[in-house]
Amino acid sequence: MKKVVKFGGSSLASAEQFQKVGDIIRADESRRYVIPSAPGKRFTDDIKVTDMLYECYQAAAEKRKEFKNLLRCIQERYQEIIDGLGLSLSLEEEFSVIEQSFKNGAGEQYAASRGEFLNGKIMAAYLGYEFIDAAEVIIFDENGSFEADRTDEILSARLENVKTAVIPGFYGATEDGVVHTFSRGGSDVTGSIVAKAIKADLYENWTDVSGFLVADPRIIKDPQVIETITYRELRELSYMGATVLHEDAIFPVRKEGIPINIRNTNEPEDKGTFIVESTCRKPKYTITGVAGKKGFCSIYIEKSMMNAEIGFGRKVLQVFEEQGISFEHVPSGIDTMTVFVHQSEFEEKEQQVIAGIHRAVQPDVVEMESDLALVAVVGRGMRATRGTAGRIFSALAHANINVKMIDQGSSELNIIIGVKDSDFETAIKAIYDIFIMTQI
Repeated sequence: MKKVVKFGGSSLASAEQFQKVGDIIRADESRRYVIPSAPGKRFTDDIKVTDMLYECYQAAAEKRKEFKNLLRCIQERYQEIIDGLGLSLSLEEEFSVIEQSFKNGAGEQYAASRGEFLNGKIMAAYLGYEFIDAAEVIIFDENGSFEADRTDEILSARLENVKTAVIPGFYGATEDGVVHTFSRGGSDVTGSIVAKAIKADLYENWTDVSGFLVADPRIIKDPQVIETITYRELRELSYMGATVLHEDAIFPVRKEGIPINIRNTNEPEDKGTFIVESTCRKPKYTITGVAGKKGFCSIYIEKSMMNAEIGFGRKVLQVFEEQGISFEHVPSGIDTMTVFVHQSEFEEKEQQVIAGIHRAVQPDVVEMESDLALVAVVGRGMRATRGTAGRIFSALAHANINVKMIDQGSSELNIIIGVKDSDFETAIKAIYDIFIMTQI
């Protein structure tokens, strides 16, 4: 069995955390390929190493005299980990190269990538694994776009005869050596790419939470952990703001049918959440999760005999497209159509949009409403359970919440509800209580 294991910044912030990670890896010999992030915060007011690197590089670019002091602070963070682990490793040569590269203007992406690079060096020395620089095996083109097929080819060949390895997350390089990074949280993506390349049996993603939660813990106290979630369910919840995993990390492993297991470094005995392509396992609850976002507005359009007017919807949406505004949901009736958009994108262009709609379709009525929130109730168990929508609306009515919009996809995987921003947290609690608390 082969596993790829990725550890986040909080899991590698100190020597103590490194030791926890070492114990986890050594407890299972199938954990053969390790993807480390840069050291995160050791305590609430601490600074992540990646942020320290950005600041240090900026100081070098502006030729500020505190550049060397900032670089020394970064070196001390790593030395603290090395000393705490009792390693004889020296990073003097690496920091000498980094100092010169910063002075020569190697770029912010190069600067940010050094956090993972240096942590990978320490991890490889600590575990006795081979260190493989991601710049040699994760390929970007000259425009900074990730080259998936080329990477898969190079990485597969490089790892074919390597039993154990540490490959730093977050970055890669062009074939001529210019370093590029993924967006923040990109170590998740690296882990997924490596898992695909070696055809792993499992991709373990270790972080500081015990899996994917049914609801936002900032709204619900100690929400239940989701035991198993499908990629489609995860996509729906992630889109509505529930984030544990970098979204782009899903696609490489999904193509290969490789499951992801979200685990907690500080609670390694917890089973966490399995993310899978599909499953015949019956979910523990009717819903898998509930999530949402604030900050939407709606544009309500009414016109008599609208349903008989060919191209009506296209003409309306084209107005939004011409103004560079993407829509979120478009529930409609026989003579009505409502477009939900992000309020922050819409406000500056609202009058152009309204004028455009009048010119395009000559509506009878156009009305707008602001400060709306969208709540997504997601779950494969909803298909086989009668009365799910009724329970949702009953719970919201009991909580005195006025529903502004209802949108259910034909897949029966999710129901989207629009409410006022001020009712958002109350709506999440009401839905969680009716589906989860009543079954605990």
